[in-house]
Formats: sequence, structure tokens, C-alpha cells
Amino acid sequence: MGIYVVRHGETKLNEEGRMQGRNGEPLNQKGIKQAENLSREFANINFDIVISSPQMRAIQTAKIISSKEPIVDERIDVFDLGEADRLKKEEVEMMGVIPNPQKYKGVETFENFVSRIKSFMDNVKSKENIEELNILIVGHKCTVGAIDAYFNGFRDIKESMKNASKNGEYKVY
Repeated sequence: MGIYVVRHGETKLNEEGRMQGRNGEPLNQKGIKQAENLSREFANINFDIVISSPQMRAIQTAKIISSKEPIVDERIDVFDLGEADRLKKEEVEMMGVIPNPQKYKGVETFENFVSRIKSFMDNVKSKENIEELNILIVGHKCTVGAIDAYFNGFRDIKESMKNASKNGEYKVY
């Protein structure tokens, strides 16, 4: 039993090296194959609960992996990149792990992002008989990094976000 935290499969924007926030793309062929590979890897696991970010790329990944309709939870939506969304990564002026909010309008605050991930994970961990459940959570680089930081007591969350899973990869907690 465990909590399986997956980063969605690749999209065209990932392939192009662009920032991908709430104006993202669906999975490309490589992303579909990544999700299908995970489906085969998890073939002997019955996921009791499947939860996804509201972004199409995450929903697609969750459906392919589990063959179930995921519960969509807004709290694990991708970090809102504001005006930096879809820009080439090397062109974006960063402030730590987020686009500089003084330069790009609409960038979510880091505190808000961490707060919603913590709220989500507190809710997941409060489920009755959690130790007997297999839970699949599909999100984004930022969300899987923040969930990893949650399990590590939020020590060095920015480092966890930088080193989050690659597309189509997962961690088990």
C-alpha cells in the first residue's frame, strides 16, 4: 500500500523547453507512451483512489495509468505562472524557483502554492485506513516536488521542487 505520486507525461511544451502552467498542452505521443509504460508497471496495483490536477495533461496521465476517472482537485493544480506561461525557460527571469512576480503579472505567490499543497496532503493523509489504500496522485513538476517536501517536513522545499520527478516518473510514499 502506498501513495504513488506521478508527474504527468511529456507535452509539446515540455519538448520545446517552455514554461508550462495553466495554459498547457495535452500529452504528446511520447507522453502517452510514458503513461502507458507506467500503466504496465502498475498493472498489479489496484488504485483505491485516483486524484489529478485539473490540467488535461495530468488527467490524461491518470486515466491511462489507472483506467479510472480521476477525482480532480484544484489544490494540486500547477503553479500559476501568470504571464511567464508558455515562454522559453531560458528567457524567463526567475526569482528562485518561480518567475519574477515583479516582471510577470499573475504569478502565484509561493506561500499560496505551498499552503494549497499542504491542505491537499493533510486531507489525503487523514483518510480512514490510509495505510491500507493505494492512492495515485498525478500532478506537475512543482506539485510532485512540493508533495515530496511535505513528506520531508518541508525542509528545503525549493530544492525538492528543483529536483522533482521528470515527465512520466514517480515516487512512492
